[in-house]
Amino acid sequence: MEAPAARSHPELEEIFSDVEAPFAFVDLDAMWANADRMLERAGEKPIRVATKSLRCRPLIELVLDRNERFRGLMTFTLPETLWLADRGMENLLLAYPTTNLEALGELALRSVASPGLAPVVMVDCVEHLDIVESVLGSQASPVRLCLELDAAFWAFGGRLKAGTLRSPIHSPEDAVALAEEIGRRDKLELVGLMAYEGQIAGLGDHIPGRPLRSRAIRSMKKKSRVEIAERRAETVAKIREVAPIEFVNGGGTGSLESTAAEEAVTEVAAGSGFFAPGQFDHYSNFTLSPAAGFALPVVRRPAPRVVTALGGGYLASGPLDPGRMPVPWLPEGFEFEDDEGAGEVQTPLVGDAADDLAIGDNVYLRHAKAGELCERFKSLILIEGNEIVDEVPTYRGEGETFL
Repeated sequence: MEAPAARSHPELEEIFSDVEAPFAFVDLDAMWANADRMLERAGEKPIRVATKSLRCRPLIELVLDRNERFRGLMTFTLPETLWLADRGMENLLLAYPTTNLEALGELALRSVASPGLAPVVMVDCVEHLDIVESVLGSQASPVRLCLELDAAFWAFGGRLKAGTLRSPIHSPEDAVALAEEIGRRDKLELVGLMAYEGQIAGLGDHIPGRPLRSRAIRSMKKKSRVEIAERRAETVAKIREVAPIEFVNGGGTGSLESTAAEEAVTEVAAGSGFFAPGQFDHYSNFTLSPAAGFALPVVRRPAPRVVTALGGGYLASGPLDPGRMPVPWLPEGFEFEDDEGAGEVQTPLVGDAADDLAIGDNVYLRHAKAGELCERFKSLILIEGNEIVDEVPTYRGEGETFL
């Protein structure tokens, strides 16, 4: 599917002429173009869909129905996982360890009712095993587990780390030790391995105005790709000697092609690429089409070249830098006012386009990340072509706030 033509401000204003802002929306034309690009980049490997990046059950269902290679879900909390399972979702992998005893007790019951089909739980230490076992009765069926390998890149003899602070399991020997411990526990079963190379998948390497930093990031990524491919392959080979694991999951939107190329990897994960938030504007190896955004009404014109929109302080999680801010989208050319940024109840926007906007017009922005925007809105308006085709509830719209 070819990339759709870029949307314009007049075009969106016409489509949403009868909708009161603020609201959030998804451009299905752009989302499906992004989906096709991700499938192409993943080669022949299936893509497990990361629910934290969508947080909208109807959209998750649409994605799973789109192509058979969108296979399974990667979830972010156990209550969310069980909620999705209750609504017919299958092949669920919880990507983060849980200490929720009530939800683990429910999972144990499901493991008895449907052996081999219950969601898979992430672990990376003996304490996690103890917590899972603490809710299991004598009649419990084995709970299926996935071991997470730290995929961060360590340079200069371990003095410098690139990547996320996740699992303490770094070496193949670390992984085998925990796999053997799982094997000694009758009520636990190791079925998978996951390693998320965030320093490749989640870090842009073509940063406007930062050529030296961009070059350094590209160099780090190149070295990291070689290192994690070798370490992951060795880990998988050694674990298979002690446990017949069913799957090896890796990667993310930003590393689909390199992770999928590894023979040891059986599936890759992606989620943000469907929406293409601002975080993914600056990658050298792929481009995506903006597919999700939010509209704010202009409520003030305090000065020439300035309009003030209602609300807008929808900051993304992450380090305290401008990368957490939403991205002004349409009309083009807007910037945040340095002293205010995106505000809780108002957001000044500065640019020549301000003089062409009237009170009551909309400005359109994109979130820095993907799914976090859905925690602010009860629904997503879906557009296709030049019309609204549906409005679907987010997790919040269905009364659920899992984090």
